[in-house]
Amino acid sequence: MSQFVPGLADAINAMNIGTISVPIGICIFFMMYPAMLNLQASELRKLAKNPKPIILTLVSNWIIAPFVGWGLARLFLPGNEQLMFAIILLSSSPCTAMVLVWGYLADGNQEQNVITTSLNTVTILIGYAPIVVLLSGISNISIDVITLIISVAIFIGIPLILGILSKKLIIKTKGEEWFKKKYIPIVGKISIFALLTTLIVLFSLNGNVMITDFNLLLLVSVPLVLGFIIVVGYNLLITRFTKLAYKEGVITVIIGSSSHFEIAIATAIAIYGVGSVAALGTTMGLFWEIPVMVGLVYLSKYLKRKHWWKGTPM
Repeated sequence: MSQFVPGLADAINAMNIGTISVPIGICIFFMMYPAMLNLQASELRKLAKNPKPIILTLVSNWIIAPFVGWGLARLFLPGNEQLMFAIILLSSSPCTAMVLVWGYLADGNQEQNVITTSLNTVTILIGYAPIVVLLSGISNISIDVITLIISVAIFIGIPLILGILSKKLIIKTKGEEWFKKKYIPIVGKISIFALLTTLIVLFSLNGNVMITDFNLLLLVSVPLVLGFIIVVGYNLLITRFTKLAYKEGVITVIIGSSSHFEIAIATAIAIYGVGSVAALGTTMGLFWEIPVMVGLVYLSKYLKRKHWWKGTPM
């Protein structure tokens, strides 16, 4: 598409409101909105009953992962501001959606999964912009802070508000069973379509970069893959050291090791543009995260058979 439809990038870039691309914004919204439907405020009250896995996840999401990503970006991408920023965006964004799938496949504690993803949804709204500003600042990367805040408000805040309101309205009018068995599956299919559309557009708009500067894809892949290895390794060790049982330990590892690529992609687009190297860098985060998370599911089941987690189930 990038080679045979050369006007595509110009057409999409022309459909902007300020720095926000309207077509990509719509796709990102439909990627984010279904995740917000999983938010269960009532579940957050259960944190006091079993805080250890939640605390470990928060430490990994907001301290370990961001600074590992930042350090690797500084080490492998010096002088490449946009790729460094892409790594910072990805490593600073804890996942709130796909971990529900990975946790289910790994046969983890789904109640803990829902609680933690609900908490992540709240904390990312508060903590994402500050940690990105901090890591960008100490890396001497100049960014538009206002655009960053607006991106978080639009791509996290609006889907969150609409998710809460529509969930209450639909359950009130149609019932909870219809909401879970009819509405969520339909929205989920739209979410997948929006994700695929976003990826096709991003890769096609960055086609020239991919073809002429393929080394950039390899370059950004090094800190991405190493970051996953380091953070996954840390979470495996810390969950064993703190004596979590398998079902709690595997959820902690999965959520503590994954990233919210939707907001990372959206923010990169808002600040640098649809056809930017930063947008391509964040998309490569998704490219690597899927096989890493699938591999982690299989690795976790293998370690379960080897009795890696020795804690008592809760």
